[in-house]
Amino acid sequence: MNLKSEDLFRKALRLMPGGVNSPVRAFRAVGGEPLFVASGKGARITDVEGRSYLDYVLSWGPLILGHCHPQVMEALARVLETGTSFGASTPAEVELAEQIQAAFPSIERVRLVNSGTEATMAALRVARAATGREKILKFEGCYHGHSDSLLVKAGSGVATLGLPDSPGVPRALAELTITVPFNDSAALEEAFRVHDHQLAAVIVEPVAGNMGCVAPRAGFLARLRTLAAEQGTVLIFDEVLTGFRVAYGGAQQLYGIQPDLTTLGKIMGGGLPVGAYGGKAALMDLVAPAGPVYQAGTLSGNPLAVAAGLKTLELLRAPGFYERLDALAENLVAGLRAEADRASVALTINRVGSMFTPFFTAEAVTDYASAKKADTAAFGRFFRALRERGIYFPPSQFEAAFISSAHSEDDIAETIRAAGAAFTALACR
Repeated sequence: MNLKSEDLFRKALRLMPGGVNSPVRAFRAVGGEPLFVASGKGARITDVEGRSYLDYVLSWGPLILGHCHPQVMEALARVLETGTSFGASTPAEVELAEQIQAAFPSIERVRLVNSGTEATMAALRVARAATGREKILKFEGCYHGHSDSLLVKAGSGVATLGLPDSPGVPRALAELTITVPFNDSAALEEAFRVHDHQLAAVIVEPVAGNMGCVAPRAGFLARLRTLAAEQGTVLIFDEVLTGFRVAYGGAQQLYGIQPDLTTLGKIMGGGLPVGAYGGKAALMDLVAPAGPVYQAGTLSGNPLAVAAGLKTLELLRAPGFYERLDALAENLVAGLRAEADRASVALTINRVGSMFTPFFTAEAVTDYASAKKADTAAFGRFFRALRERGIYFPPSQFEAAFISSAHSEDDIAETIRAAGAAFTALACR
């Protein structure tokens, strides 16, 4: 007999910390029992009870083509006939590196890894080795994975659960991490003044996605680029979420700013575990075996992830792909705004390309401090009301939602109708 979600979660609680393998899956920020997914197809997922949902989580972003895209699945099937892992180089790795380099002119050399966390951790190591410095600068609410140096004032699940800076991070490492508010050019300049020529790296999500979707203010990234260049600080764009998502060449294409190093993940694996970091040859040639900075991974460049990534990137290059995705996202956001206004619900929606976040606040959301002013209890009620109507949004106010090419105009209309009913229910409380 197949177990239901509540039975599976009860069993999982005895086996895993909090019953999950990643914190936000526990639904603690939105209430209710977490769902257990049985399958996904196109824009929908189906849980173990057989309920279908329009999916705007999309595995937290990588499924830009939707679930089980037939051409991606066919590419995976071909690899399964030849082997899943060799611990040795394969031709497809070289092809994927070539495609990444073509999409991101700032990347002259690239190293494939297994996750975004691994990519950002390695990029910081390269920056410290290149500069001989130890301090790094990050922005409040930007999440760059769970490596020690980057958990200070992090977003994503840390913000969702309301956790302090994570216990277990050595004080010495935390003291080497300087934080300033995202989008605050004055605070940025002050940090560079106080830590004059002491910063090894500054790392940023060029479009924040882990405090919810927050776009950079005009001129913010350009000022960051200038300050880093003036002080010999390595500028790292964490494009794990935005790479191949907000544009084929990521946020750096969208805003015309080239970093020294870039970290990637999510979409370039077509839904399988993958990551990458790359940048200027002078920096990347410090990485072993070309140089002394050690970083390795038995499963790096895994044939399955590479095959899924190559097919996904091929499909993203189709004419008009991003234009259609952008139009769908704009229609959805406009519809959500109209329904919230109709129900007199205070709502601010941020969108960049096909990533977006509805914040339950009347104020503009431009940084972590303003994001935290949003009514998270209202978001939880909204999430539950949508779920009851077959719509699956991220189970956190502080996570971005996504649209895939598998979503249709009818799907968008269905979502707007469900949101309208959810807003009305909120207004009647």
